[in-house]
Amino acid sequence: MNTTQFAAIFVAALLANTVIKLWLAWRQLDHVAAHRAEVPAAFRDSISLEAHHKAADYTHTQVSFGILNILFDVALLLGFTLGGGIQWLSDWTTGMFDNALVQGVAVIVAVLMLQSLLEIPFDLYRIFKIEARYGFNKMTLRLYLIDGIKGLLLGAAFGLPLLFGVLWLMGRMGDLWWLYVWGVWVTFNLLMLFIYPAYIAPLFNKFEPMQDETQRSRIEALLAKCGFSSGGLFVMDGSKRSTHGNAYFTGFGKTKRIVFFDTLLQRLTPDEIDAVLAHELGHFRKHHVLQRIAVTFAVSLGFLWGLAQLLHAEWFYQGLGVTTQTTALALLLFVMALPVFTFLLHPLASAWSRKHEFEADDYAATYTDAKNLVSALVKLYQDNAKTLTPDPVYATFYESHPPAPIRIAHLQQKGETK
Repeated sequence: MNTTQFAAIFVAALLANTVIKLWLAWRQLDHVAAHRAEVPAAFRDSISLEAHHKAADYTHTQVSFGILNILFDVALLLGFTLGGGIQWLSDWTTGMFDNALVQGVAVIVAVLMLQSLLEIPFDLYRIFKIEARYGFNKMTLRLYLIDGIKGLLLGAAFGLPLLFGVLWLMGRMGDLWWLYVWGVWVTFNLLMLFIYPAYIAPLFNKFEPMQDETQRSRIEALLAKCGFSSGGLFVMDGSKRSTHGNAYFTGFGKTKRIVFFDTLLQRLTPDEIDAVLAHELGHFRKHHVLQRIAVTFAVSLGFLWGLAQLLHAEWFYQGLGVTTQTTALALLLFVMALPVFTFLLHPLASAWSRKHEFEADDYAATYTDAKNLVSALVKLYQDNAKTLTPDPVYATFYESHPPAPIRIAHLQQKGETK
């Protein structure tokens, strides 16, 4: 392959992805607007028309804003690659540092920092305009800045040593460097799974042991019934930033813990909380977390092997607007270009995720009353202004959870057959 051919393939793939994303967005906008007038029959007893309108309008605003993000991302990617942005930053950092390893780290950090800075206006508008307009935002500008500084410091503390290590291995370990880098990557991710719950997450939120003894006893009884042990039950101050509610597992091995947003506990009944917890337990008992970790590691190994094949390919660099060939630039270009060539795999990932959600729902329906999970989900759909009428094709690409009508119908059927 030559430079011109690869550049043409890259531009064609990027154009095709952009057209598909805009088409999907148009479908979602059109479908939600077409079903805005009335609540779907299955939800008329539990969702008001006003709440349904809010969900439709919130979805319309999010998708419309997302179109701007799509176009901005395309322009930014072209500016960095074919526009010469990465090459200019490479030349600039080369003039600042004599050491090749330091220069490589510097150019990657420079690109990531510039990208983050350019995305801040979009982030601010989403949080302080869109989320605030629909009554979800609780974030203050001060808290936003503090979160940003903490994230930057954590990125430097963990990311810089990792990046130095990866680039050093790429330059020193010969043709099999990708195996060594993969080993470091796997080790790093497993380490983060262990330390995140106890040391990183508390830097951003307050986690307190569940104080309600009655609820705690109910949950512990359910955990025992399901044969699950954890490092504790915690309530997180999610209301500090948003009114959205959630519950999740975090950690790995002995460090795993169950976390409830305070907003979730305030909204759901004890029976509904048990049902939501049973759903999360289903993910664990069905080994979904381990499956995702295994697939992630396997895919990353494949990607690193692919990068190894491109490391010395002149057409790869020049086809993306870079004339200097270094391991750092190869890594940077690969990471930036990869989503362009993997976008059409989104439906497969989404389908796999939705399969896991159905399995977790089935598990919850086995150990709790399916009606309680249905009522909890309905409340969450309403509180989060989640549309009940997504476009099926859009959902196929993007939705990690089954569409509301399908998911509720599935649970109701499980409840009838239990």
